[in-house]
Amino acid sequence: MKAYDAVVIGGGPAGVTAALYLARSGCSVLMPERLTSGGQLLQTEALENYPGFPKGIKGYELADLFAAHLDGLAVDRPATVVESITGSAGRFTVRTSDGEHTCKTVLVCSGAKHRQLGLEDEDRLRGKGVSYCALCDGNFYRNQTVAVVGGGNAAMEESLYLTKIVGKLHLIHRRDSFRGLKVYEDRLESMPDKVNIIRSSTITKLHGEDFLTGLTVKNLLSGQEELLPVDGLFVYVGFAPVTDFLPQGIVLDEQGFIVTDTEMRTSIPGIFAAGDIRSKLCRQVITAAGDGATAAQAAFVFLEQLHA
Repeated sequence: MKAYDAVVIGGGPAGVTAALYLARSGCSVLMPERLTSGGQLLQTEALENYPGFPKGIKGYELADLFAAHLDGLAVDRPATVVESITGSAGRFTVRTSDGEHTCKTVLVCSGAKHRQLGLEDEDRLRGKGVSYCALCDGNFYRNQTVAVVGGGNAAMEESLYLTKIVGKLHLIHRRDSFRGLKVYEDRLESMPDKVNIIRSSTITKLHGEDFLTGLTVKNLLSGQEELLPVDGLFVYVGFAPVTDFLPQGIVLDEQGFIVTDTEMRTSIPGIFAAGDIRSKLCRQVITAAGDGATAAQAAFVFLEQLHA
């Protein structure tokens, strides 16, 4: 069992930034990540609002650049799943699928996963017409008809990406106005032959045996329902925090995200949180990186106080 100064859970922008800052401060760092570094960047076709790239950058390209920044630093990066955190400040034990590790401080940067609609047959049809990643699965629907459900930036960004691939796209939102950027809405409205925007509506039923064949869409103003034939459905209705490994007693908000102070400290001394896992207003790559830097600095101060 190897002991570390810090365990940074998650390899997205927040985790990579935190690990970078801690390692450059001379700390030994373990950064377990269940898949590969990048987090939701790997499911993003392109970013147009990350400073330094005025012409935009592909999600996977930015993820690779983030990860490359750790090369040569004292950061162990196993592909493993964190199962639990026990112990207390200065002597935590982080159990993963490949063993246990002791550390003095923990930085939780585990992010969030896409929420489901909660409809009957949603799990059964996942991968058979129902998807949560346009970048991953969009090419399967080339020149076909798909629907996207959601009203935030993720739904609108991925809709724009899909318009380059599919034949027809229905964008379904439960409200009359979108939460995402106006520039995205304007782009989608500028292609009425390709994009059909369905407002004030929800999906009430999925249809199909072996594969998705259609949706029942209900207008919330009139109560009228219609069957909408589609080959695929992409779901972007928010995110659920990845918190199943957290210790008892850590304070969460009503949606299950970790509550922190401005220095990323949680309710448990020695445990910090950064990025999409944290209760906050804006969840973007740039805010995740900023959270990671702040959490790392706060954790470094915590470690200094332990040694004093």
